[in-house]
Amino acid sequence: MRKKLHIKKGDTVIVNSGESKGIEGKVLEVLVDKQRAIVEGANMISKHTKPNAENPQGGIVKKEAGIHISNLNVKDASTGKATRVGRRLGDDNKLVRYSKKSGEEIK
Repeated sequence: MRKKLHIKKGDTVIVNSGESKGIEGKVLEVLVDKQRAIVEGANMISKHTKPNAENPQGGIVKKEAGIHISNLNVKDASTGKATRVGRRLGDDNKLVRYSKKSGEEIK
């Protein structure tokens, strides 16, 4: 059984280690099998591309690469700092994610 991840697409996260440490960004994609997430503006790589229809000039393109989930923390909406994520039963008996720091529900 695969563990459930604490980060979803669309979350605002803070990178807490690595070359991109301290960068805040939105999660663009979550790669569940690799346990990685692609964060807007973090872990930029240079990709060499041949000329094609999208890029007729070709050349070097900067793009985001995946960051391991363990190096990311969700940003707490109320405090603006990194927080851990917990799960609890909500009003309609469904599991909801909440901030461990402030106790508020994460939308």
